[in-house]
Amino acid sequence: MATSLSSRLRAELAGLRDQGLSIHPRVLDAANRARTRVDGRDVVNLASNNYLGFADHPEIKARAEQYLREWGAGAGAVRTIAGTLRIHEDFEEQLAAFKHTGSALVLGSGFTTNQGVLGTLLQPGDLVVSDELNHASIIDGLRLTKATKKIYKHADPEDLDRVLAENDADGLKLVVTDGVFSMDGDIAPLGRLIEVARKYGAVTYVDDAHGSGVLGADGRGTVHHFGFETAEDVIQVGTLSKAWGVVGGYAAGHPDLRELLINRARPYLFSTAHPPAVVGALSAALDLVQREPEFMARLWENTRYFKAELARLGFDTLGSQTPITPVLFGEAEAAFEASRRLFAEGVFAVGLGFPTVPRGQARIRNIVTAEHTRDDLDFALAAYARVGRALSVAQG
Repeated sequence: MATSLSSRLRAELAGLRDQGLSIHPRVLDAANRARTRVDGRDVVNLASNNYLGFADHPEIKARAEQYLREWGAGAGAVRTIAGTLRIHEDFEEQLAAFKHTGSALVLGSGFTTNQGVLGTLLQPGDLVVSDELNHASIIDGLRLTKATKKIYKHADPEDLDRVLAENDADGLKLVVTDGVFSMDGDIAPLGRLIEVARKYGAVTYVDDAHGSGVLGADGRGTVHHFGFETAEDVIQVGTLSKAWGVVGGYAAGHPDLRELLINRARPYLFSTAHPPAVVGALSAALDLVQREPEFMARLWENTRYFKAELARLGFDTLGSQTPITPVLFGEAEAAFEASRRLFAEGVFAVGLGFPTVPRGQARIRNIVTAEHTRDDLDFALAAYARVGRALSVAQG
């Protein structure tokens, strides 16, 4: 007897509830800023990826409005038919210049960018070697390919060397890593990874979702941070939805990469182009980060202060090197309870457990931004101190 839709939905949801994995997103009642209103409560926001505070910046909103009025509400088609407006190509040239790469192409999201680029590049007989903690979009993108897939230990160039030495291929060899890892906040040892990749004739593919706007001069990203931005054997992909405060994904690198993706990347070929307001906001964001370096300076000043104070309170931040600052609670229920208590104290910070992170490493992931004031951070730290003592986590 066939399974009905109702029974399938109810069984799956019941399973999620029984495992404590059912998600019920909180709802923001105001713009996503350092202080906002969530489910009717005014809070300090440590949960967003809005690193530079651009999501509600007046200059970015003004450029979005300008493009909306001049170019309309939507692009009207996919890029390859009638949806490529002049502003789309202008922004891609601006992005390539910013990234110091031979070309750049914008896609609908960071997630679909990984699907499109990996699906385009990798063919049967190719070899791809991926960091064990790479983002889910990389994992799903690789599942769509017929290349031989291997895993190396997290951020471990020696293990990457071992895997490449044990696995040969006549086709393309691709080493895939996040630039900044989204759950732990650590930076990939990119210089050493590229050195190993080149030893075996492999191309390095860097997902810089959490590095763009955060690392490198003017926020050019992890690849720039390590000095490889002009290398033609390095591919950069990422989102335009975190530090840039808007939405979208991009691929940047070899001069011919853009043309191949235009012809082969399915998410590009079959998705309507970004609305003009999005393009205007993104263009303004790239202008703003280069014109006003104080955004990045404040981001890192706040990051250093917040990490130091959490350490003083006795919290384990898992060696994070970036504004992504996890606070370890161990078991999922402890992290979720800490998140609930922080929210009651006026701090919005989300608990994460298995399967998002390994069992026994449940944590709250905090992201400070350039927009947070010292008062905001001190308010959050005082709440953390109280919650940590109540749950016997903080030692300070």
